[in-house]
Amino acid sequence: MELALQCRCGALRGLVSHPAQATRAVCYCRHCQAYARLLGDAASVLDAQGGTTIVATLPGHVRFTQGADRLACMSLTHKGPLRWFSSCCRTPIANTAREMKLPYAGLVHTCLRDAGGTLPAAYGPVRAQLNTGSATGPVAHSPWRNLLAMGRLMRIIGGGRLRGAWRATPFFTAEGEPVAPPQAPPASGPGITV
Repeated sequence: MELALQCRCGALRGLVSHPAQATRAVCYCRHCQAYARLLGDAASVLDAQGGTTIVATLPGHVRFTQGADRLACMSLTHKGPLRWFSSCCRTPIANTAREMKLPYAGLVHTCLRDAGGTLPAAYGPVRAQLNTGSATGPVAHSPWRNLLAMGRLMRIIGGGRLRGAWRATPFFTAEGEPVAPPQAPPASGPGITV
């Protein structure tokens, strides 16, 4: 089964396979909040408490079918993840590790489409709320639930690493370089702190 992925303007399109193997979470970290603001789309990316819904999967489960040349990335810090977006309409696409050998792609909900019309129908329920200390409002979360979700994610990533799944990625070249050079974020503006 494959589900659609696309930027807002439709120039960048792709498919996500194995949705049942993905783990859905909401991240409230300052960097996810800054990323949404830097792309100019905080209202559609962040929930009322400043969280971004992420679908964590293997990069090999993502393939771009149109407009892959529109894929761009930035890094908010020298050691932080690569944050991928479409250069055409600045839709957040995914977060990946800086190194190709860590097979992780956190797809941002704004680029995901599915026939059922909802993320829960396509990717299951939210299994974790992460970095709730940076939330802009109260967030009900369970440390045990987060621990179980992280265990599930580590099994997916660890299994992918052992099977060599890190080699199949649309975000890196065969030599391990990002397919688009990471940009430094623009200077912070009002309401943007990294």
